[in-house]
Amino acid sequence: MSLPSYTRSQLALRNGQDKPEIWVAWQGTIYDVTDSRLWRNGKHYEHWAGQDLTEELADAPHTATVFERFKAIGQLT
Repeated sequence: MSLPSYTRSQLALRNGQDKPEIWVAWQGTIYDVTDSRLWRNGKHYEHWAGQDLTEELADAPHTATVFERFKAIGQLT
């Protein structure tokens, strides 16, 4: 199954402020983190939703396996 494609601009709108969805991208895949209490209001510690977090993961106290908890909903184009 192929996932729909979204632009960085479309991802940016899913920041917890402009639209009700809260999305983040990692390595080209977009994940829906709307239901996560850790992403409430689009902020997770010093990270903001609506953007690609690939570069920021190196500073996180967890590994990429954290994305397994969330549904992949698209591809970043």
